[in-house]
Amino acid sequence: MKKSTLFMTVASVLASVSISLASGAVSLPKGYEKWERSKQQVVNDKKSLFYGIHYTYVDKKAMNAYKSGGPYPEGSRFVVVQYGIRQEGGKPVQGKKSMIVLMQKDKRQKATGGWLYAGFTPEGKPSGIDPVKNCFECHLKEAKDRDFVISRYADFR
Repeated sequence: MKKSTLFMTVASVLASVSISLASGAVSLPKGYEKWERSKQQVVNDKKSLFYGIHYTYVDKKAMNAYKSGGPYPEGSRFVVVQYGIRQEGGKPVQGKKSMIVLMQKDKRQKATGGWLYAGFTPEGKPSGIDPVKNCFECHLKEAKDRDFVISRYADFR
């Protein structure tokens, strides 16, 4: 019994470390701004991590699966660029860039449903977000039936 408990503890720690190392070592894909981009999306809930105005960029590898709702091939990538909201004439308008998030299909990432999640500052430097608490918990709740991708192709129209 003690051996199995110890094994599970060690496995859990190693999984957490591999996720942390992966998200720290990853960088933003070059040229993602040229991928297909969603229309502007506004999240008005101030409690949401995604409060603000954002755009979702989808690479070519992910696009066919995105249109059908998944599943996604290994290596599929999404980049979300988040901006603050400022009011202009009583309407929400795009403010300053606040964060960038990468979601990349990576079967090695067992603790996050086979996806690597990484956050970046507006300048593109790693932000140190927790991929489980800040990303996967919400993706699990919102999009388990769509291979954990919350946004939909309808966001592009």
